[in-house]
Amino acid sequence: MKQIIIFASGSGTNTQRIIEYFHGGTNARIAAVYCNRPEAGVVTRAKNLGVDVRVFARDEFISGIITDELVIKNPDLIVLAGFLWLIPKTLIAAFPNKIINIHPALLPKHGGKGMYGQKVHTAVIETGDAESGLTIHYVDEKYDHGSIIFQAKCRVDPGDTPETLAQKIHKLEHRYYPVIIEQVLDQPDARITAF
Repeated sequence: MKQIIIFASGSGTNTQRIIEYFHGGTNARIAAVYCNRPEAGVVTRAKNLGVDVRVFARDEFISGIITDELVIKNPDLIVLAGFLWLIPKTLIAAFPNKIINIHPALLPKHGGKGMYGQKVHTAVIETGDAESGLTIHYVDEKYDHGSIIFQAKCRVDPGDTPETLAQKIHKLEHRYYPVIIEQVLDQPDARITAF
């Protein structure tokens, strides 16, 4: 059975959806959740679903301690689900094309350092974009920059606020991210354009 490690920093709704999706009856399982914030909601969600949680500090991440742990665990895929730190080059080098991220906009627009959560949705609305969505991509040395695997779109309606746009995109994330993760496990290095 293939092993997935999730990295998350926030409330953990995407992480919960992914854990539930892979719980029983699939070819993969969530081996652990790694979190950089001990108070994050994702810690409780993962534990409640019976998944091991590893909370870590920045120095462990930067120094290579986390990379060394993951090399021993040897996951088939590392999934970022609302994880806000830049991934160290050593970790990327240890797992080439085995780390993916989800971003709540249509990259390359509205990505980069500091562009996460409500900041992204505010930027989309202020720019006057007619559509937004999500992007799932491989992780490289820059924020929100690696090769795109999949995008899903939604309309930005005239009355949308950052909050209402966030709700639309959360629905897309919960619908597509687990499915795309499964397909990436089956088709490494693929750009997935259809189901």
